Amino acid sequence: MTTPLLRTLSALPALALLGLLLVPLQGVHAAGHDMHRFYGYAFDEASGKYLYTEVHSHQYDGDRWLSGSVHYYGPDNHLIGEKVLDFTQDPYIPLFRLKLPQQKYEEAITAVGPAGVELERSIDGHREHERIDRVTGLVADAGFHTFIVDHLDELRAGKTLPFPFAVAGRLTSYRFRISKVAEGTLDGHPVLRLKGEADSLLRLVAPALSLTYDLTTHYLVEYRGVSNLHDPATGKAYPAVRIVFPARPPAGAPNPLPSFDS
Repeated sequence: MTTPLLRTLSALPALALLGLLLVPLQGVHAAGHDMHRFYGYAFDEASGKYLYTEVHSHQYDGDRWLSGSVHYYGPDNHLIGEKVLDFTQDPYIPLFRLKLPQQKYEEAITAVGPAGVELERSIDGHREHERIDRVTGLVADAGFHTFIVDHLDELRAGKTLPFPFAVAGRLTSYRFRISKVAEGTLDGHPVLRLKGEADSLLRLVAPALSLTYDLTTHYLVEYRGVSNLHDPATGKAYPAVRIVFPARPPAGAPNPLPSFDS
């Protein structure tokens, strides 16, 4: 995630939003662990243009998220980025590495220790490192999803939850908060709509994130906000995307889809 906070906070989906515990299309049981595989479909929120596909493969031990990977493909199914995740050190702070070769960009959390977290960023071959304190309640990257699921009842009851959020792309952490917007239905399922934003004056310049959770399954079913990928036409992050995770490909998705084994 290159440069501004507007972009780096978008690490959530994939965030996310951001690798997340979403609707599994396939479940594979191996060595006592479950492998969940599924797709995410990203659209430009304003025009509805299809932007990219997320191919998720994540390993669980029961409800515990152990590790995973996300591969990002353009509409023509060419690989544009990849991310690996490891939650063995902390359910809210994964070791991870995101690579975007076309942008010559990488970011990572390389170590999670008792007192500190090691952040890394590389832009055009220039690699930087920073150690931040592992303060109480620290959350990072896709650990944001686990944090939300663990506190879903509190959020549904209307409680606003603040927490420090580590952003590898900025080599620091920020105060962040998540709060309830409304309850409703989506495709016949009861859902909870949430808003994520900076818990400081940065929210005046950093747009909020919108997340919708299925209240029955606790899956994230929709994300709206800044992307963690670049628009090749501008070299900047897609400013407003809508990413959905249905069981079947939505209209506009590639056919065929990228393989899980690519």
